[in-house]
Amino acid sequence: MNEQPKASGKYRCKVCGYIFDPEKGDPDNGITPGTAFKDVPDEWKCPECGVNKDQFEEILPAA
Repeated sequence: MNEQPKASGKYRCKVCGYIFDPEKGDPDNGITPGTAFKDVPDEWKCPECGVNKDQFEEILPAA
């Protein structure tokens, strides 16, 4: 039986490669540690390059 890899909860900016890690959050921009990416406000921007949240993709762990 083939199991799907479990989501890591981390998201990568498709523009600059910044990794959003929910365990760390983005305290400098008001996102407290432990905040899931889905709970990050839509108006949040990448702290490295400034693109919108919709420019992030979920990182799946290696199979």
